[in-house]
Amino acid sequence: MAMTSEPIHFSDGASYDRFMGVWSRLAGQEFLDWIAPDHGQRWLDVGCGNGAFTQLIAEQSDPVALVGIDPSDAQLAYAQKHPLLQSVEFVNADAMALPFAAAAFDLAVMPLVIFFVPEPAQAVAEMVRVVAPGGTVAAYAWDLEGGGFPYQSVNDTLGAVGRAIPMPPSPESSRLEALRELWVTAGLGDIHTRVITVERTYGDFDDFWTTVRGGPSAGQALAVMGEQDVSRFRELLRARLQPAGSGSITLAGRAHAIRGTVRGR
Repeated sequence: MAMTSEPIHFSDGASYDRFMGVWSRLAGQEFLDWIAPDHGQRWLDVGCGNGAFTQLIAEQSDPVALVGIDPSDAQLAYAQKHPLLQSVEFVNADAMALPFAAAAFDLAVMPLVIFFVPEPAQAVAEMVRVVAPGGTVAAYAWDLEGGGFPYQSVNDTLGAVGRAIPMPPSPESSRLEALRELWVTAGLGDIHTRVITVERTYGDFDDFWTTVRGGPSAGQALAVMGEQDVSRFRELLRARLQPAGSGSITLAGRAHAIRGTVRGR
């Protein structure tokens, strides 16, 4: 399977929400229940994207303050329009250089982001720096190397037709053992991990196809393919997902989650 390190571009918040936001909220709900935060705390959502997980925090955790950071202006603009996120502070910033003072937050979370960070250890260290002692640093990430990405079938089919698949810079960081090592190295205590498995059903293949074409990774690959190649890819993908010829399509995603507590300084 051909891989490429070409950056994955996140330029359409609405299409991304259909492609990944639904998945993010499905896994994010289990993640939020698992970290069991107290109400009335100061939250930092690192790599908030279009605000899919930020919405869950706002709806369910009664934050006294909520800040989301992301390097994509387009994603932040989409998030800022959501009715539930009008009181959220959104900042264009780098996860590896958070523009906040030490101990400014009670929780820092990184939803489906750590594999997009070129230096994950630096990002975790930054989250630890900005969270107060006794606070929580947590993340969840698709198990990219173990086939847990919900659209793995799309990537496999792209590989079957000899097309390069845009990949994030740090896919290895999604392994449970890699996450644990990152949290230990950052000096966090009371570390726990878990596996989150979720399912999503698409009404039919056309629903699935429209969703995939709007995604940042597959969409980029398809954009440079000729019409005949796209048609061939579409039929191979349909045969893989709908061997019976029609009906709904149900896919599963598997994410690895981790949480830890900031020690006293």
